[in-house]
Amino acid sequence: MNDAVDDDRSSDWVGLFPPLVALDTLWLDRLRAGAQRIRLRRGLQPFRAGSPCESYLFLLSGHVRVQILSESGRELVLYRIGPGETCILTTACLLGGNGYPASAVAETDIDVAILPEPLFAELLDRSAAFRRFVFRAYARRLVDLMSLIDDVVFRRLDVRLANFLLAASASGPRIAATHYQMAVELGSAREVISRQLKEFERRGYVALGRGAIEITDPDALRAFVVARGQSL
Repeated sequence: MNDAVDDDRSSDWVGLFPPLVALDTLWLDRLRAGAQRIRLRRGLQPFRAGSPCESYLFLLSGHVRVQILSESGRELVLYRIGPGETCILTTACLLGGNGYPASAVAETDIDVAILPEPLFAELLDRSAAFRRFVFRAYARRLVDLMSLIDDVVFRRLDVRLANFLLAASASGPRIAATHYQMAVELGSAREVISRQLKEFERRGYVALGRGAIEITDPDALRAFVVARGQSL
């Protein structure tokens, strides 16, 4: 865990993960005693690509973005982690004894409980309830990753961009995001996103500004998505 800000064991965090309450008292006590609370400020990295994986992560508060960088320099957001969730890459790296293939960034201030690898391995080996918790969380996130692969490989970028804009405008028509940020979200290049946004602007769907986009005709943007056989 990089850039730790603070350590706090003052409160019981296990309740954020209801399946863990099913652990036998012995293992529940070991989990509580062995996990360390770490706080990281926004923008810091819980882990970086190439770093060793030494702990299992439980996110208690805040949000984390996990992303990968290609050899060509393009970034892609793999998934996000919210309160009460764990990290599939951390699980995979611990099970395989590998370093991290991607990086994580705290999108807000975060509070994390970290379980050292030796205790993680012992719990995984000796507690059926803990084993079920780990692998069910792993399976759920794996389904999300398969959906991401399907989107990136098989779906049109213009439709994915339209869906992204509609989802991002749920709380208001103005979206504070740069073309680069959207390219990272969608696994594309900034130049490609810029060209498609200009096409959307030409059609009257959006108005482009510096660091922001305003959805001017959401109904037409939805119709664009539906016309291509996709739904939000």
